[in-house]
Amino acid sequence: MYQLYIDPGTGGMLFTVLFGILSVVVFSLRALMLKLKFSAGGGKAVKANGKKIPIAVFTDHKRYWNVFEPLLDEFEKRHQKVVYYTCSKDDPIFNKKYEYITGEFLGEGNKAFTRLNLLNADVVLATTPNLDVFQWKRSQNTDCYIYISHNPNDITMYRMFALDHYDALILSGDYQVRQARQLEKLRGFEPKDIEICGLPFMDEMKKRLETAGKPAEHERTILLAPTWGENGLLTRFGDKVIDALISTGYKIIVRPHPQSFTAEKELMDRLMSKYKENPRFSWNRDNDNFEVLRQSDILISDFSGVIFDYALIFDKPLIYTETEIDMELYDASWLDETPWTLRILPDLGLKLTEDNVGDIKSLIDKCIEDSSFAAGRDKARAETWEHIGEGTKRSVDFVMNKYNEVITKRDSEKQKTADSSKKSRKKLSIGTKG
Repeated sequence: MYQLYIDPGTGGMLFTVLFGILSVVVFSLRALMLKLKFSAGGGKAVKANGKKIPIAVFTDHKRYWNVFEPLLDEFEKRHQKVVYYTCSKDDPIFNKKYEYITGEFLGEGNKAFTRLNLLNADVVLATTPNLDVFQWKRSQNTDCYIYISHNPNDITMYRMFALDHYDALILSGDYQVRQARQLEKLRGFEPKDIEICGLPFMDEMKKRLETAGKPAEHERTILLAPTWGENGLLTRFGDKVIDALISTGYKIIVRPHPQSFTAEKELMDRLMSKYKENPRFSWNRDNDNFEVLRQSDILISDFSGVIFDYALIFDKPLIYTETEIDMELYDASWLDETPWTLRILPDLGLKLTEDNVGDIKSLIDKCIEDSSFAAGRDKARAETWEHIGEGTKRSVDFVMNKYNEVITKRDSEKQKTADSSKKSRKKLSIGTKG
């Protein structure tokens, strides 16, 4: 009698896939119940959406304003009407004076998704993953969904099936396109319309840096800016890394992730109580990180997205910690390759470990003085930030092209319906005369 054997890796992937399918079924049933509920109420939700919106932009949090502001400014210049839907009541959109752009607060959680799931629009542009996987469903009244990248890294570092149900993708590098095509082939999906447009928000920060100019002469300054969570640098290294940095004699700035003060309050309270501010050590909690990035000489971080802003825009070296990620939960687990985000790190700086944290001064000096890391930053830019300075125009051009395709297709279908109706009336008229 034969026994079926499944290796642990394959078993884990199968479990994740089954879990994903089960989640889709559960949320699909919930969406169906909501639609039935609204239908029973006379279709009030559909009517509330009113006239078809030409272009809708959706953001699940105000932190993505830097992604969308340059695009909205460009739509405004082109006199293109856009509705910007946000889940943040205090989103910066409400402080902007636009003529053609309208901001609207959707609410939070399921309230927001309930409205989105019945949205009446030609095109929706978003940076939110998992469309048609969890709560956020494709609306039958919306023609085209476009994803735009908000980070210069792998699109496979999302949870499984994250971008499968978008119609089109705006990306920043050719390796991302290859990843998307591999996933489409593995899952049997039709090829999406994909355009490499660059990164508008990074273009804008680059312009801002060029305008600000070089910072004044200063002593060597180290920025420690980790993310939060159990794999975050402060959780893993804590006092050990701060003590080592203070011993270097350099100026130290520690900028924790904002979420750390909520999710890791006990840790932050202890560290901030132990390490008081002085002329050579400070805590930074500014809303805008631009100045602290500009004025520091090297960044020490983990897997925070700030590492790419720092290396690619500010053109400075970094020290990174080893990242422990269970890939089985991510789209990356479907591909037989190490994600670009992890592969490129050795080209940008040196790795901080438990063994070398005591020698952090040597790591800092080598990273700053070794010219090979400058070449690594050039390599990274070439691979993940194409069309530098052109991202906004190219992205808006692409969205407008998709919008025009939707209108053209609808007009064509209307014409076919009209022609068919005309032929039917003509046949009816001939039959009546006969």
